[in-house]
Amino acid sequence: MIFYKATDEKKSGFIASKKVGNSVKRNLAKRRLRAIFVEFCDTLIGGTYIFVAKESINSVSYEELKNSILWSFKKLGCI
Repeated sequence: MIFYKATDEKKSGFIASKKVGNSVKRNLAKRRLRAIFVEFCDTLIGGTYIFVAKESINSVSYEELKNSILWSFKKLGCI
């Protein structure tokens, strides 16, 4: 899940609750989200981006997650 608010500068936050799993799984989920954000960071417009990891994030492949986030960015009008 991605929340976006338009601002002049780019900021990001990554959240994973205990519903995602133990600390290893939560950190893995946040690392994956962070890596995808860095990959698209240059093409995004300024704003505050908050990524919330859901329970099913660890069962999805990296490519599927990347495509889903790219679709979300396009839907939000960030790209």
